[in-house]
Amino acid sequence: MAHPFHAYEEITFQQFILFIKSHNKRIEENINIHLNLEPFILEPERKMIQTLLESFLLFLSAPNIEDVKDRYEEHMDTWLQSYLPLLNDKHFSMFRLIFEKSIVTSLVNLKHAQTLSILMFLLSIFSHLIHSYNKWTGDEPEQHHKTKQEHTELKRLQLLDQLDELLIISAGFKDFAFILKKCEEFFNYKRCVFYAYIPWSNQFYGTIGSELPKVQSMRGHISSKQSMVFNSKKPVFIKNPHIYIKEEHIQLFNLSTVIFVPIVHDKQVFGWLTFDQLGEEFDYSMDEMTLLEQVGKRLGLYLSRKDDEVSIGTDIQLTEREAMILNLLAEGYNNKKMAELLQLSEHTIRDYVRSQEPYTGSRLWFSVRPIEVNYYRIYKEPKKDRKIFFDLFKIFKKYHFIYLHFF
Repeated sequence: MAHPFHAYEEITFQQFILFIKSHNKRIEENINIHLNLEPFILEPERKMIQTLLESFLLFLSAPNIEDVKDRYEEHMDTWLQSYLPLLNDKHFSMFRLIFEKSIVTSLVNLKHAQTLSILMFLLSIFSHLIHSYNKWTGDEPEQHHKTKQEHTELKRLQLLDQLDELLIISAGFKDFAFILKKCEEFFNYKRCVFYAYIPWSNQFYGTIGSELPKVQSMRGHISSKQSMVFNSKKPVFIKNPHIYIKEEHIQLFNLSTVIFVPIVHDKQVFGWLTFDQLGEEFDYSMDEMTLLEQVGKRLGLYLSRKDDEVSIGTDIQLTEREAMILNLLAEGYNNKKMAELLQLSEHTIRDYVRSQEPYTGSRLWFSVRPIEVNYYRIYKEPKKDRKIFFDLFKIFKKYHFIYLHFF
């Protein structure tokens, strides 16, 4: 026997927002309860899902959000785009499930007269978000996807090569302003600003960028809402900066769309780069965010290095030229490529590599996988002076020679 369809009165976006704002505290409590009770979420995932839930509730509770009326789907897309680089399918599914549970629990406890209407409107919102999420992350035909992926990978490597060459000839923080100016050129953005981060006080301050007095006026503490996003150590695309950035700062820099790129190395956050188009809105691709993540890691490695002679508490000291060649090896360059970059002959480069033999009584060969740098095998023969050999090992570790195999 078919069940009768229960008619319900459709509500507007303004009416839905009124319910959310009126019962914000109750919904927030239910979110925390259901999130902590969910058994299939690991702790790192829980933090990401909590960030999504809190941000979505904050978005729906923002002042004057009800005024967007018929454009609310566009604003929903803006919110989703801001988190897309951090999301995977599980995060997105669990976010929807827990938010739905929290709304249902609130409606049941309140015995709300418009329970069905509110639930149906919420499902329509999630239906739109699912469509947008699939559109931006959906699969393409296999052959087309493979060709596009190969082209994107080649372009990514070419851009990173440009950055690597620049970092090789640069020397420490004094050259960082020039590096950021070149990043604008390499990655096609009109403005790049560096904000340094002080972890023990959770403060940031503007350091480098065009219109320096404005940049240096930017300082303050990172709020708990901001830290939940920026602590992810992944680039963050923000379509609507009003959610995370103070209004006076938006006006000061004429901000519209902006990308935050963390500068990190070995779990240390040095700060963030912001890329924007001087007030013009723009979109992004996942490939672009992957590229900018690599940029942040390279700049983090650059800032972590000392400008002068490499000393790691061992008996071995490297000259500036030897250190530069080790840097190039760590980035995946072969002898021919290094010779071109340093304007030396291949024989000279080979001599530098072999110059370590007197220390070890051994010969070192390096083999590099084409795309994945920082992957090396060091073949050593014979095993003579272990102490000096492990001093060298520390140096290689300093330059991120990750995989070693001994014969």
